[in-house]
Amino acid sequence: MDSQKDIKKNQSRMALLKKMHDLFADPDIKNQRQAQENLAMLTKVPKDVIVSEVSFDGFIGEWLIPSRVHTKKKVILYCHGGGFSTGSTAYARSITLKLAQETGLDVFAFNYRLAPEHPYPAALEDGLLAWNYLMHLGYGAQDVVIAGDSAGGNLALTLSLSLKQDGRFLPGGLLLFSPWTDMTMSGKSHQTKEAIDPILSPAYVRSMIANYAPGEDLTNPLISPLFGDYTDFPPVYIQVGTNEILYHDASLLYRKLLSKGVSAKLDTYNGMWHVFQMSPLKQASRAMKQAAEFICKIFE
Repeated sequence: MDSQKDIKKNQSRMALLKKMHDLFADPDIKNQRQAQENLAMLTKVPKDVIVSEVSFDGFIGEWLIPSRVHTKKKVILYCHGGGFSTGSTAYARSITLKLAQETGLDVFAFNYRLAPEHPYPAALEDGLLAWNYLMHLGYGAQDVVIAGDSAGGNLALTLSLSLKQDGRFLPGGLLLFSPWTDMTMSGKSHQTKEAIDPILSPAYVRSMIANYAPGEDLTNPLISPLFGDYTDFPPVYIQVGTNEILYHDASLLYRKLLSKGVSAKLDTYNGMWHVFQMSPLKQASRAMKQAAEFICKIFE
């Protein structure tokens, strides 16, 4: 049980985080994107990871390659978050660099087209391009773990569900940080966690839905993967904070996976917020180590 001192420290930390987040909360999407890119410039690439950009047919991605000796036969495909309207591979480096360091594996992250300029299914189509790129490089489906945070967790799931629908081989596993799984917002945490979530609000989530899926059936599993068919799905590891409005997006997915016999694990982090793994915290370090353990077990 956390001490009163720890609880007060975390409350102060969340209050500061909310103030900082509010400074960058601009109703103009382009300004939000630029603010994120400015923050991304503060993330230094460590000496033990090489970042290499690739582009083809207008598609841009980047490899994050640990400099130490490691296997080239396995890879992590990373889908960045940002509500499908913001985010980039650069902004995601606060996680992808950690994944490369902790696992000793190559990570491939990619930029997908963003809403509202490019609504559903643009992001999913680009996710399939990234998947096909890895397949053309010679990776087998089982050689890939698809990971993602927030909307990127949604994309990791919908990409896998799309592969399943098309009768293609599925990835070796999925790693999801605070996944956004239900655009119908049916989870009670959208209300019960609203007052304490320092990052997201129901109003913000609704605006992202309006950008990404205007006029769409929000129960479509390729939009809200909570409603997908997870029969014969690969192992899934989910991490979520107790103080985020997407808490039930994660927990309801976990229950759905278990009901279909999927090897699934959900770790909840007390007092943590949306994609806290990006922060320089002990809890974040512990979470990344646990994520690495899951991936390494998949590839044993």
